[in-house]
Amino acid sequence: MSQTIKFGTDGWRGRIADDYTFANVRRCTQGFATYLLKYGHKDQWVIVGHDKRFHGENFAVAVAEVLAGNGLRVYLTNGSSPTPVISYSVIAKKAVGAVNVTASHNPYTDNGFKVRDENGGAIAPEGLKEIEAFIPNTEEETVRIPIAEAETNGLVVRFDPDPDYIKHIQTLIDLQPIKDAGLKVLVDPMWGNGAGWFPRLLGGGKTEIIEIHNVRNPIFPEMSRPEPIPPNVDIGLAATLEHNADVLIINDGDADRVGIGDENGQFIDQLRAYGLLAYYLLEVRGERGPIVKTISTTKMLNKLAAIYDVPVYETGVGFKFVAPKMLETQALIGGEESGGYAFRGHVPERDGILAGLFMLDMMVKLQRKPSEILELLFSKVGGHYYDRVDTPFKGERQEKIDNILAAKPETLGGLKVTELVTIDGYQFQLEDGGWLLIRFSGTEPIIRVYCETTHQDKVQAILQDGLKIAGIE
Repeated sequence: MSQTIKFGTDGWRGRIADDYTFANVRRCTQGFATYLLKYGHKDQWVIVGHDKRFHGENFAVAVAEVLAGNGLRVYLTNGSSPTPVISYSVIAKKAVGAVNVTASHNPYTDNGFKVRDENGGAIAPEGLKEIEAFIPNTEEETVRIPIAEAETNGLVVRFDPDPDYIKHIQTLIDLQPIKDAGLKVLVDPMWGNGAGWFPRLLGGGKTEIIEIHNVRNPIFPEMSRPEPIPPNVDIGLAATLEHNADVLIINDGDADRVGIGDENGQFIDQLRAYGLLAYYLLEVRGERGPIVKTISTTKMLNKLAAIYDVPVYETGVGFKFVAPKMLETQALIGGEESGGYAFRGHVPERDGILAGLFMLDMMVKLQRKPSEILELLFSKVGGHYYDRVDTPFKGERQEKIDNILAAKPETLGGLKVTELVTIDGYQFQLEDGGWLLIRFSGTEPIIRVYCETTHQDKVQAILQDGLKIAGIE
């Protein structure tokens, strides 16, 4: 019996050699090909790329073969490429979509399959449901052309996606002041696709770029997974102090997310990073426009929006919600709690490289170190404190949901609950403007409990109350 393939918050992911097999990748590709053909895209181009995980380049070839077999033309990257580079290639090559073979921040055991639309952004939920419905039950129902034949016939063309992306990035930010600033920047690409990018973009000036974890190693040593949050960032934070660096820039495995460490080797969590990026665009660059945020990210954005008189739109978790809303509203910035941020004038896709460059530009323009810039942000919106617990769960999801809904707590961590919001998961809003969110991961069998509050001493108490409501103690 064939395995059912379901798309989560950002595509399909599975365990290599278990459910993530060549047969299932071909089935998934057939579903995407049928979807594209339904909307009249025969003979049009699709971008295909991959990350540095085990067999990534070979899975990407399998994708290209099926797309070619269905009468689509393929630009296949000539090596591993960051997700934002692949996404921008959709625009540069006037393609109708993309497939990216990556499991992003998942453990080394996994690989994944991301699909992108003609804007280079995530496909909206209704489109993903169509693709799922088109996935055949067996590999025998897929159509493919061997890669050598497809290349000979011009159906698959290998290309270098980097030059178009670099040219575009240089229209969004002036890199020369960062090169000339004399900063010492430590970069941790987490063994992934971001390796080499900051030296390439910022080399040749007074600023020094030092990289760690910058070769291909699909088992991701010194971290449980290539996700830019503690404890995976601990080696990088220690290296920041060792090298006396001014800042740490961390990218996840496919470089669509960013993590930041300050000059003291302290992690700046991803909610604060989002607040800083919004502050940079609104205050430092003087730009205006809507902010798109998922329910799981910071209320600092709402406070900044009020100060600078811009609207905020809140969505469910995942760029399949964020990207369409950004396009609809012509948003200035969009982002989520995972450390993924997208920007106006670019593709509606997370870009950990551009986000890192923006952080460096803010340091240069304000002539301040990261901890000092964070203090500037807090002087505007007040201190905000965040934490999150991810726990594998057993039993039925519906039973967990029933227990959460039945809880109806009056207080969490001693703070009064003012409202329950169910856009995505179960968010208990608190009297101080903070919140506790309980939701199930869209890509893994994990329940997540997150909170943000203006009371630093109440973070753990709120989380513990949340774990009790979720049935995890």
